Amino acid sequence: MLDQRFDPAASEAQIYQRWEEADCFKPSGDTSAEAYSIVIPPPNVTGVLHMGHALNNTLQDILIRYHRMTGKNVLWQPGTDHAGIATQMVVERQMAESGSNESRASLGREAFVERVWEWKEESGGQIIGQLKRLGASCDWSRTAFTMGEDGSDDDQMVRAVRKVFVDLYNEGLIYRAKRLVNWDPHFQTAISDLEVENKEVAGHMWHFKYPLAGGATYTYVEKDEDGNVTLEEERDYISIATTRPETMLGDGAVAVHPSDERYAPIVGQLCEIPVGPKEHRRLIPIITDEYPDPDFGSGAVKITGAHDFNDYQVAKRGNIPMYALMDERGTMRSDGAPYAEVAETAGRIARGQESFDEAKITAMNLVPDEYRGLDRFEARQRVVTDITAEGLAVMVADAEGTETPLVENKKVMQPFGDRSGVVIEPMLTDQWFVDAETLAKPAIEAVKTGKTRFVPENWEKTYFNWMENIQPWCVSRQLWWGHRIPAWFGPTADKKENGALDVYDYQGQIFVGESFEKVKQLASNYYGYPVSEAESITELQQALFSEENNTSEVQAEFKFLDLRPKSIPLVQDPDVLDTWFSSGLWPFSTQGWPDADGNEDLKTFFPGSVLVTAFDIIFFWVARMMMQGIHFMGEVPFKDVYIHALVLDEKGQKMSKSKGNAIDPLELIDEYGADALRFTMAAMAAQGRNVRLSKQRVEGYRNFSTKLWNAARFCQMNECANWEGALDPTTLTQPVNQWIVGELAKTGAEATTAIEEYRFDGAAGAVYRFIWNIFCDWYLELIKPLLNGEDEEAKVETRRTAGWVLDEILKLLHPFMPFVTEALWEQLGEDGPKRDGFLMLQAWPTYDEAFENATAAEEMDWVIDLVTEVRSVRADLGVSPGSKVPASLVNASETNTARLERHGEVISRLARLEGLGVVEETPEGAVTTVVDEALLALKIADIIDIGEAKARLTKEIAGLEKDVTGIEKKLGNENFVSRAPADVVEENRQRLADGKVRLEKLKGALARLAQL
Repeated sequence: MLDQRFDPAASEAQIYQRWEEADCFKPSGDTSAEAYSIVIPPPNVTGVLHMGHALNNTLQDILIRYHRMTGKNVLWQPGTDHAGIATQMVVERQMAESGSNESRASLGREAFVERVWEWKEESGGQIIGQLKRLGASCDWSRTAFTMGEDGSDDDQMVRAVRKVFVDLYNEGLIYRAKRLVNWDPHFQTAISDLEVENKEVAGHMWHFKYPLAGGATYTYVEKDEDGNVTLEEERDYISIATTRPETMLGDGAVAVHPSDERYAPIVGQLCEIPVGPKEHRRLIPIITDEYPDPDFGSGAVKITGAHDFNDYQVAKRGNIPMYALMDERGTMRSDGAPYAEVAETAGRIARGQESFDEAKITAMNLVPDEYRGLDRFEARQRVVTDITAEGLAVMVADAEGTETPLVENKKVMQPFGDRSGVVIEPMLTDQWFVDAETLAKPAIEAVKTGKTRFVPENWEKTYFNWMENIQPWCVSRQLWWGHRIPAWFGPTADKKENGALDVYDYQGQIFVGESFEKVKQLASNYYGYPVSEAESITELQQALFSEENNTSEVQAEFKFLDLRPKSIPLVQDPDVLDTWFSSGLWPFSTQGWPDADGNEDLKTFFPGSVLVTAFDIIFFWVARMMMQGIHFMGEVPFKDVYIHALVLDEKGQKMSKSKGNAIDPLELIDEYGADALRFTMAAMAAQGRNVRLSKQRVEGYRNFSTKLWNAARFCQMNECANWEGALDPTTLTQPVNQWIVGELAKTGAEATTAIEEYRFDGAAGAVYRFIWNIFCDWYLELIKPLLNGEDEEAKVETRRTAGWVLDEILKLLHPFMPFVTEALWEQLGEDGPKRDGFLMLQAWPTYDEAFENATAAEEMDWVIDLVTEVRSVRADLGVSPGSKVPASLVNASETNTARLERHGEVISRLARLEGLGVVEETPEGAVTTVVDEALLALKIADIIDIGEAKARLTKEIAGLEKDVTGIEKKLGNENFVSRAPADVVEENRQRLADGKVRLEKLKGALARLAQL
């Protein structure tokens, strides 16, 4: 006998363990069956389950379980991402908190990476266990890691990453260049846009004067829209505004728009940066560019190409030198020659008296001596103070006429590292880049031609917008944890006729290969000498010029005559690859690539059937998988991309710990069970609409699970089971049984179509309505007279039908609520027909037209409508639930009279009626309502206080009319409709529709009372 209730805490882990032990999650291996595969978006190895994971993996599991039941050869490929910055941060923090005085620097690279691997094996990947608690039916035996099993050179995942890098490099699609990147001063690495959080913070806009060179002046004129002069004065400066005064030290020019007449007289002239030693003030040119907005601020913009992304583009267009001011820690540079010497060189460059190249500009430190080594924010305050003291701040008069520096206090968007929490600095550094524009073209075409489609379709616009404006992809990171870049640096060498070498620029030559053994041959061919490996550039220099390594005469300052080394040392690039680089190979690297020969998994499960992911990584992951998949595999990596929405709190706010509105999915599982959380996720996963989650919703679906359990107990107690195998609907004689199998067939078709179309809410809603509203609320009530009656044939048929329908319900519900359905399947089999294996491996239900009986459906719909109408009228008129009301049908047809004879008993019981006959005239003291062709008459005059009922209805109608009018007014306000969140507008529209329906019902009830 079934337990009183289903206990998720006691049962879910046991059920899951039995699935795993029976290898239920593995592909069937049936090569004749259609393959269906999904690769999991690999969570960070440091991660823990959050609501986004819960939604994402619930939807994937629904698809996987459904398609497994349809008989396909199904693979859900699991795994985790090595998460470069996050993992390195976790291990470094752990070391700092241990009190051992160990650090990354003290351990050294090799020992630190070994320490991270130890952490990964001991503590990493706990999210895998949490996904199991959610019920995720991945093939865990295939769990992959973006760095392979141990990160060794011969590991397949490592070889895949290296091959992609090397091939792209050899094709000219990966290159090394000095470009502007997001720089995290805490971790001292470049980071991706995804790892940057732009926050609105309190900031300042300082306004400064850049004096014209040589004391030159011009007439500055401002005009209104009609061309009337509003200001005219002589100026010897050009005004700029900045939120980052410390970057003024690296200005290469001041730019104005070509159409800005105010500055036309001084375009081409030089102006003075108003900071630094007076005797060494730098001069920079005033240029024109389309970037400045004449209507914003002064219309003039300082161009600091090494420290601003917009300025970088202007500097590239105008061949303006880009001077880097900060080191990797975000402090002002302290290296290089004295400021006076460097400023003089920069002045000659600005005047066009000296040429420059990237190497020369990189070596120049234009930070004045007194600012060198300062923190960037301390330098900012010093610059502001010094400029203001010199009188070069733009001044404005206050209310009393006193002039003060013009400083606007305003909100500014500031970038922060999502892991470090520090302000991100745009930095000009040497990095590796992928030519994303070239790789993007076939990926764009694949979506345009339908080889891959987005669901919902509107996300294609987001994809195209980014892909068609794509920038080079920075793939190098200055970390130790990750795939080390397979590139080695060596000195540039000029070969002499006598076979000796002149060497210089210790990193001037780059050799790329999948291993050092392959690089050695490339380098040996270049140098004509054997090659060895060094650990660092310093070691490279020492090894190259050591007496043990060469036979040349050494002169002062490492200048050589006839260098004949025993070997040329090379040093591997210390950087690692961006995490997204390796995860971009995920759809095919997880299937064994590049070992393609004889690889059945790759042939079977690539491309994947669908990718289920969130919209925020369309750029960073989806697009890159598309680019790399097409380039290396020759086809798209997945056929569909389903983009799900966000999980918000019940008020529509984004969840965050700081707001105190975050909900832990594991706590919900502990309290309500995984099934309740899963069903909540599915039921609310409407395409294009965010999920508004509340504990009450999860609790409600836990109650749904309980209702199903109780229904199963009822069936079991009444011996409802299908002992005879497949049910033939044509053999059923009872209308109620004919009707339920027809309703089941419609529900199965609706759920199937919805799942196939990724309408998870539609599928969940269809199954929910059938189970709760039709099977539990109606069918089980309607069959009680048959189960308790004397007709043995009807009783046997009904027991068999109820048992069969219950089994089919478990199959339809299983993808959404796998645990409770599996438990019921197993336990009901103890008293019913023997089960053939786990429920999750049963066939998905399909039904033909024979299951739908229109006559039976019409009859039972009439019964349900009649009971529903009686209940509605009773509620509207305030009839107490315990009162039995005399009722009759006036002028009923022969068909409905016959129906009443068959179902009168159950109708009376469900509607709380005292007799229900057929009459020709409406009884006195009765209110009426129409049911089909007849009038339903309820004699209530002696049961309720009519005056009190009229007063209550009148009051409720007045209140409801006021609410409806208020909502109509709100929805008629264009400002509200255009500015309010879409879900809020939709909620008001639904409230309006519901209110109008309720209003009509109450008015109808009041009209009925007026008949008495």
